[in-house]
Amino acid sequence: MKLAEAESTMQKTVESTQRSFNTIRTGRANASLLDKITVDYYGSPTSLKSLANISTPDSTTILIQPYDRNTLNLIEKAISMSDVGLTPSNDGSLIRLNIPPLTSDRRKELVKIAAKYAEEGRVAIRNIRRDALDTIRKLEKSAEVSEDESRDQQDKLQKLTNKYTARIDELLAEKEKDITTV
Repeated sequence: MKLAEAESTMQKTVESTQRSFNTIRTGRANASLLDKITVDYYGSPTSLKSLANISTPDSTTILIQPYDRNTLNLIEKAISMSDVGLTPSNDGSLIRLNIPPLTSDRRKELVKIAAKYAEEGRVAIRNIRRDALDTIRKLEKSAEVSEDESRDQQDKLQKLTNKYTARIDELLAEKEKDITTV
């Protein structure tokens, strides 16, 4: 694994962590809260986005308008069974999700969830570093690179690791601020 590959993979890990953070609600309506919800549509799991138009008319409401009215009850059931913690209200043509204000206990819980996502991201970055280090050491053993080059590569790899774990920490701090801001 070359440094460029490692950096690219670390960048993708940071983006994945950001997407995970987007699924945590912050007291404001946001369509990305529903990103992880899949609906059992004709026997296959289908993302909610591909079955309905999702909009946020105001900061406390999410509207879900299915492209096919027959999926209304399936979507409602999928939202009810998901871990978003919202109760759907079905009026026959669309589903309304009201976002209640967060309690302080729920905010603390959401901060813990965000911290868990951040830790998963940091672990993934460390795993990428480990794989790249193994590759560098193998190259050194087989005499394809000198000891000095190997050390130089390892130093650069550590700097990349530090850069991307710091980025995840920044994203976590932003998300915690979003969650705790009333």
